[in-house]
Amino acid sequence: MSAPSEPAPVSPGLPSRPADIPRTYEWFAAMRDSHPVVFGSGWRLPSWQVFRYDDVTRVLTDYSCFSSRAFAMGYSMLSDTLISKDPPDHGKLRSLVNMVFTPRAVTGLASSIAAITQELLDAARARGEMDVVADLAFPLPARVIAAMLGVPDRDWDIFRRLAATDAGTGDRGEMRRYFSALLEERRRAPREDLISALSVAEVDGERLGERELVSFCQLLLLAGQETTKNLIANFVLTLADHPDVRAELVRDLDLVPGAIEEVLRYLAPVWFLFRLTTTEVELSGVRIPAGQTVLPWMASANRDASQFPEPDRFDVRRDPNRHLAFGHGIHFCLGAPLSRLEARVALPMMLEQLRDLRLVRRESIRVRAGIVFVISSLPVTFAAA
Repeated sequence: MSAPSEPAPVSPGLPSRPADIPRTYEWFAAMRDSHPVVFGSGWRLPSWQVFRYDDVTRVLTDYSCFSSRAFAMGYSMLSDTLISKDPPDHGKLRSLVNMVFTPRAVTGLASSIAAITQELLDAARARGEMDVVADLAFPLPARVIAAMLGVPDRDWDIFRRLAATDAGTGDRGEMRRYFSALLEERRRAPREDLISALSVAEVDGERLGERELVSFCQLLLLAGQETTKNLIANFVLTLADHPDVRAELVRDLDLVPGAIEEVLRYLAPVWFLFRLTTTEVELSGVRIPAGQTVLPWMASANRDASQFPEPDRFDVRRDPNRHLAFGHGIHFCLGAPLSRLEARVALPMMLEQLRDLRLVRRESIRVRAGIVFVISSLPVTFAAA
């Protein structure tokens, strides 16, 4: 079977303002219904776009048919990381994750996450206003991952600039030079930090090459802070549209973990990924030839009614909630445990301490949806302490 002959619903384009977001999700719904797999313009290149939950899950999971080498075709700083690797190379690099995001290591960060969050909230509470992104959502995970890596205090301004780099648009040269120099410094004078451990790390008895190590550091920086930053901002934006839910969460902070998972589904921090077909495959009755770029829309899959009853309803008690916000399969987001922990620590503190939180200048808020959904600025007011 081939693609449907009738024209596909016209895309409204990716949102640039909060007001645009519903139209994009309406387009997702129309595509799931009539054109679940279709060839068209993707991000930077033509691709086969996939919209239904089951199809997206297969694309993300079946690495024998859908290769992650698609990310090696020029997607900036993701092009030579484990995100672009298939087995067995992927497993070799993924084993390094066990040095970083073990359950014990992540859980042990809770007190420092709370301390950093409190410091950032204290700086804003007296003013009665803040930019959620600039004043909390960005610096919190950036400081946590900097401490894990062992970035010197003297380099914070440099690291803060590097951490603000988008995955698809950043200056790879500067970031590579910084991590290469830091790895060399730790080889000469090791410390109790992750950079020191990585500088002498071995996988299957072999030291990793400089390029692999530097690429891994870049990926840790992105995975360790980008998802959390966008999750926190998306949480605040979503609650602004659901004031009754926000009031309920303030009354019962035990609901926050479920609310976090629902925000991940409802307004995911990562909207799509790329894969490359290794053989001819069929999805929803549509044949895709070998050697084709495939774009699985996780943002669409997370609103698929076949998996989520009343998918457009924001329900903090939704159970089960098998969203694909962090991907699926061997490429499940390596920063997911840290992101969840940071959100579960910081967001109850925000709800409890920033009373009567309100967005200001909603019409001026700008968003950018690509691989990552980004809110660049989110000004709010609240009752001053």
